[in-house]
Amino acid sequence: MISLPTLITLACSVSSGYAFQTAPSAPYRPASLSHRAETFLPNSSSIAPKNSRNQSLLRIATTANGEKAPNDAMIRQIDQKIQNYEKKQEKYLSKLESAKAELEKFKETKQRYLQGDSLGSDTASFSETTARSLVKSMMWRVIAGSVTFFTSLRFSGNISTALSIVGSDFFSKAATMFIGERLMNKSQAGRKGGADDVGRSLAKALLWRLFAIANTLTMSWLIAKDLSIASKIAGSDAVFKTGLMFVYERVWAKIEWGKEYIIEFSI
Repeated sequence: MISLPTLITLACSVSSGYAFQTAPSAPYRPASLSHRAETFLPNSSSIAPKNSRNQSLLRIATTANGEKAPNDAMIRQIDQKIQNYEKKQEKYLSKLESAKAELEKFKETKQRYLQGDSLGSDTASFSETTARSLVKSMMWRVIAGSVTFFTSLRFSGNISTALSIVGSDFFSKAATMFIGERLMNKSQAGRKGGADDVGRSLAKALLWRLFAIANTLTMSWLIAKDLSIASKIAGSDAVFKTGLMFVYERVWAKIEWGKEYIIEFSI
């Protein structure tokens, strides 16, 4: 027969077992499997919602374009370049239109001339270019300087004196003759058939010789310190160089280089 204490102990054991079975228990999950699953999950710090990514890109763009002053200055500079080239384009287009009009005018004039019409004046007026006047002046100074050297050497008997007179003549007369050529070029008197006539060449030779005599006499007297020697040098130059310059002018009258013909339009 079971004693009372044994019965009480058995009852307590049964109650404890029932409570243990009815209590909810957490599912078993191996620690290694849990760790591997967590490693495959993306890090929360590297994944952000779409709105968060847009905000980040906006912040990056704002940071990159934060310096507005240099960008604005660059845009203004580009605008200025565009305006400058647009002005140049308008300028060149205007010149192009003017050139086209002149081209058509010359084509029409040439066509009328080929058909027997007159170009205007029969004298064929022309103008000498600056280069032609410059070359004429410099070449004449070489020729005239050679003559002055021999006459100065003959009357002074001193090479140094002769070279000094030629040097002073060369630099003083080269500029004045060029100026005289440009002034004479403004007149069409004595220009017929596209060249200077004999009268114009003679007039130029005489006018230039008047100035050259005074210049040579003055420079020779200042250098040689003898009025008699200076007078002989200037006098011999006057006789010989007048005829020489006339021939020089007649030769240049036949040279077409440096002539710009003045075409009179009768449209």
